[in-house]
Amino acid sequence: MSAYPGKGKVAVLKTAPATILEDYGRVMALAGFQQALPTGPTTALKINISWQTWYPACSSAPWQIEGVARALRSAGYTALVGVHNDTVVVDARDGEFNNKHRFVTDLLGLPCIYLYEEDFEWFEYRPKQPFLVLDQVYPDGVFIPKALVGKNIVHLPTVKTHVFTTITGAMKNAFGGLLHRNRHFTHSVIHDTLVDLLMIQQDIHPGVFAVMDGTFAGDGPGPRAMRWHEKDILLASADQVAIDAVSAKLQGFDPLSIRFIRRAHELGLGVGDPRQIEIAGYDISQEAPWRFEQGDTFASKGQKLIYHGPLKPLEKLLLRTPIVPWSYFASNFYHNVYWYPFVGRPRVEAALQTKWGQLFKAYGDGRVVMPGMEPKTVAVAAGGLATLALGLAAMLYLRGRTSQ
Repeated sequence: MSAYPGKGKVAVLKTAPATILEDYGRVMALAGFQQALPTGPTTALKINISWQTWYPACSSAPWQIEGVARALRSAGYTALVGVHNDTVVVDARDGEFNNKHRFVTDLLGLPCIYLYEEDFEWFEYRPKQPFLVLDQVYPDGVFIPKALVGKNIVHLPTVKTHVFTTITGAMKNAFGGLLHRNRHFTHSVIHDTLVDLLMIQQDIHPGVFAVMDGTFAGDGPGPRAMRWHEKDILLASADQVAIDAVSAKLQGFDPLSIRFIRRAHELGLGVGDPRQIEIAGYDISQEAPWRFEQGDTFASKGQKLIYHGPLKPLEKLLLRTPIVPWSYFASNFYHNVYWYPFVGRPRVEAALQTKWGQLFKAYGDGRVVMPGMEPKTVAVAAGGLATLALGLAAMLYLRGRTSQ
């Protein structure tokens, strides 16, 4: 049973572009960030990049990073550092520029660490209480980055749905930082993985806090192929379970029906039952129902067949052997060659006409990168199709020769 300042409390505020930076400070104060985060240790801001391309609600907003960093510095947290990770399907180097994160961190003189670089030490973590699943997924040891141990952590997620976890927020934001590139091994047990990661966080970090941006919020097949909505809302809490529960409730889901929230609540790691959560600031009962829906992409449907369906016996072959790049390619092809150019880009163009889209555009040089088909993925696809065509032609030729 974990006890910490701010457990069971979530602050919520409505906001607008003219007051967004000040509102971040207000919502953090309402949630008691100074009680949750000791001032002595370095405080790490775990920035979320769910796509190297900007898409509303997909990744941390630039005003989110700026507002949180300014509020922390004003309160005496002078040792701040941004934290980035990449994934097998997302290029974080491009992402921090396209999402205008790099503009903000440079503007504030905020140093960043990139956990995917080779010089970071990963060590075997030995839990103080038994894992739910991580030791089964990684029988040779669970390794985490030494650079995060002993630092406060402030998560910067957005309000959105997710194809595997219904919603994604504060607890899921630790997934990229604490686990290395083989983190996709855990997708079939992702809910219990998030609970294990929260237990690790509460052990290695002096303070844990989350500030969630819902200026844009996303529903449907998150975290990338979503429908965006302007919701003008901010959330903050020291309780990672509670903030995710409130986000889920706002979106229209029953928090305790989401396994990772329910399991963390049952273990006392936080409060997942909305009836037991104290909400400071905005009364969310005033909010009109959002009625968000979880959705699937073509790619996620295929993955679910592997994780939970008839292809389950082939999971290790398909996802843990040298043929695994096929799954990365499939995801990249779907999102970067088909979905974004034909579906996502028109949605981005519409979003840029809104008040939050205008604010995003105003960061940096005023430009917004809206790519077409990703050339590298197209080239790989063309090469693969050419190889397949040659193989079929050769097979037909040989069949014709043998039938003569």
